[in-house]
Amino acid sequence: MGRMKENIMRKVTARLLIPTIQLFGLYVIAHGELGPGGGFQGGVILGASVILFIIAFGLDEGVKRIKQFKTDLLSYAGVLLYAGIGLLCLMFGGNYLQYNVLPLSDPKFASQVGIIGIEIGVGVTVAAVMITIFIETARRDEL
Repeated sequence: MGRMKENIMRKVTARLLIPTIQLFGLYVIAHGELGPGGGFQGGVILGASVILFIIAFGLDEGVKRIKQFKTDLLSYAGVLLYAGIGLLCLMFGGNYLQYNVLPLSDPKFASQVGIIGIEIGVGVTVAAVMITIFIETARRDEL
């Protein structure tokens, strides 16, 4: 009976904490250019929330929900977003990641949009790689 109660408490606590952790991770990514934080820190927080899910519900349940295909796709998407913004800057006559040349209404606005795009790309990539590393390490330890 004690073991079952322990599992229920762990799962309920995780279900309450995970959305809050993910919301905070998104906040850190979105406000990274204005203050402390950014894509890397927010990505680590998002990745940690998924790792908490795996710890609370088990590796099998985590792998069912977060297949390797999804983490690979997110990793690629984040890198492509980062590289794509840099290449767009080159195509519009600027240097790599010179956001103010992006064809938006105002160079200042273009810089803000470019930086936010970069932060999102970094955050998604870092979160996906963290999750992949954790799952692969946990699988290796199961053998």
